[in-house]
Amino acid sequence: MISQDGTREVKVVGTPIMQMRSVGGVYTTHEADAASVAGQNYSMVSEFILVGFSTFPQHLLPAFFLFYLLMYLFTLLGNLLIMATVWSERSLHTPMYLFLCALSTSEILFTVAITPRMLVDMLSSHRSITFMDCATQMFFSFTFGFTHSFLLMIMGYDRYVAICHPLRYNMLMSTRTCARLVSWTWAGGSVMGMMVTLIVFHLTFCKSNVIHHFFCHVLSLLKLSCGNENSSVTLRVILVCVSALMGCLFLIVLSYIFIVAAILRIPSAEGRHKTFSTCVSHLTIVIVHYGFASIIYLKPKGPHSMDSNTLMATTYTVFTPFLSPIIFSLRNKELKNAIKKSFQRKFSPLSS
Repeated sequence: MISQDGTREVKVVGTPIMQMRSVGGVYTTHEADAASVAGQNYSMVSEFILVGFSTFPQHLLPAFFLFYLLMYLFTLLGNLLIMATVWSERSLHTPMYLFLCALSTSEILFTVAITPRMLVDMLSSHRSITFMDCATQMFFSFTFGFTHSFLLMIMGYDRYVAICHPLRYNMLMSTRTCARLVSWTWAGGSVMGMMVTLIVFHLTFCKSNVIHHFFCHVLSLLKLSCGNENSSVTLRVILVCVSALMGCLFLIVLSYIFIVAAILRIPSAEGRHKTFSTCVSHLTIVIVHYGFASIIYLKPKGPHSMDSNTLMATTYTVFTPFLSPIIFSLRNKELKNAIKKSFQRKFSPLSS
C-alpha cells in the first residue's frame, strides 16, 4: 500500500508492517528499520522487490523485452526440435542423443524457471515476488542448473568410452546404464538445489527486501540477510556450488585428456578429424557454459554499474541456453542431417 508521504507498506511475518520508501522506483527501508536490526529485533520479510531492469531508461525496455522474448522462444523451439528429431529418428537412438535430449530438457526447464518472470517484470511496475515464490524459483534454477552441469559431465564420459574403449562401448553404455546415469543427474541436481535453497532461506532477511537482480539470485539474497551467520553461510554456499561445478569440470577435462591422447594415436589425419568431430559440439557447449559462468561469478570486484551487472547476468541465464540448440544443430553433422531429413519429409511435396 502506498501512503501519502510516498512510503510503501510491506507486510512482514512477525511484525505489523515494514515501510519502504520509493527512491527512483526502487523501495528501500527507513533508517528506523536499521535501528531495529542493530537491536537484534529481526523480522522475516514476506515478499521481495526485484529491481531487475527498472533502473534502465524506460524507453529501452520494450526493445529489451522483444529481444529477450525472441531468444526465449527460440530456446524453447530449438530444444523441442532437437528432442522431437531424436525421438523420431531411429538412427539417433544412441546414448549420446539420449543425453542430448536430457540436456535439452534441462535447458528448457532452467529457462522457464527464470525468463518468463524477467519478461513480465520488464514491462510491469509491480516487481514484487513472495517469499515462497522466491524460494521456489531458486530451487528450480539451481536444480536445473546443476543437472545441466552433471549431464555435460556424463556426456564427456560417454565420449571417453566411445573413443577410448570402443569395443566395450555397448556393454558400458547400455540403455539401462544410460537411463540410470540420467536419473542420477536429475536426482543430484534436485539434492543440490534443495540443499542450497534450505541453507539460504534458513537465514533471516532484515536489512532490506530489495533484490538487485531480475530473479532470486543467491548472492543478491545473501546480501540481505542479517545475523552473525551471514559470512559463514555465504562461504558454505560458495563452497557447495564451486565444489560441484569444478568437480564436473575437472572430470570433463580429465575425459578429454584421455580422448586427445587416444586421437593422437590414430595414424591417419582423416581418422583423427572424424573422431574428434564427434566431440566438437559437446566441447563447445562446455566452453560456453563454463566461460559465461566464469565471466559472471569470477569477475574482479570493481565499480561495475547495476545495469552492466544485469546485462552480464543475462549471458548465462538467457544467452547460453539460446546458443545450445544452435551449436548442437550446426556442429553435429548427424543431428543436422536428421533435422533436414525430418523437414523434407514434412514440408516437401509428396511424390506421385
